[in-house]
Amino acid sequence: MKIKCIIIDDESVAVSVLRSHVSEFRNLEVVASHSNPIEAMATLEQHDIDVIFLDINMPKMSGLDFIRTIDYDAFIVITTAYREYAVESYELNVFDYLVKPIPFHRFTKTVNKLNREVALKRKGFTQAKPQGEPYMFLKVDKKMVKINLGDILYIESLKDYIKVVTVIDEYIVHKSLTNITEELPGSNFIRVHRSYTIAIDKVKAVEGNIVEIHNKRIPIGRNYTRQTRESIFRDNQDFTP
Repeated sequence: MKIKCIIIDDESVAVSVLRSHVSEFRNLEVVASHSNPIEAMATLEQHDIDVIFLDINMPKMSGLDFIRTIDYDAFIVITTAYREYAVESYELNVFDYLVKPIPFHRFTKTVNKLNREVALKRKGFTQAKPQGEPYMFLKVDKKMVKINLGDILYIESLKDYIKVVTVIDEYIVHKSLTNITEELPGSNFIRVHRSYTIAIDKVKAVEGNIVEIHNKRIPIGRNYTRQTRESIFRDNQDFTP
């Protein structure tokens, strides 16, 4: 089943670039493109859209105001020439933030994440909505414990078990690190070592091959270095892998 997208952008050149990028992926389909959010609302009512590629600075209504206005279950990817809205947009639960001009390799990275997240969503793992936090249940001892994904700091492999460390407590679960990592949204969780998966938004610092999360220093494995650094420093032009 194809991933259905719409583009909301008042710049014709930007729309053309996005359409060109999307056309390189057989499983992506642009259902429609609109020059302002008001026009897009009718399309959202008529179609089941998976992804919204959304500009910020537009007439009548900004992209961020549009996000605040709608109650629609789709992944939102910001496409803008301005970096200064990144923090605000992530607070609105956007999936990714692409800075124009959008390089094809950066767009490909977003598509790879979308493929995984859309597949999880279709299997019943839903994205968080503004009115509540995403969560999962894990079997701890003999009971199922609800864990908010936003509370997870990192997960450590303990052979046949894992230790899920949150801001509240630690939980020992009979599960593999590979399996738990696949169940978590790739937009904020990444495996950085054969023994560790971390929450990207909880990283306080990076020093060499070490990431710091709270008071824990976690090693970055050699095979995970590039992907880890790209995820942590995404959209930071001052960073060179």
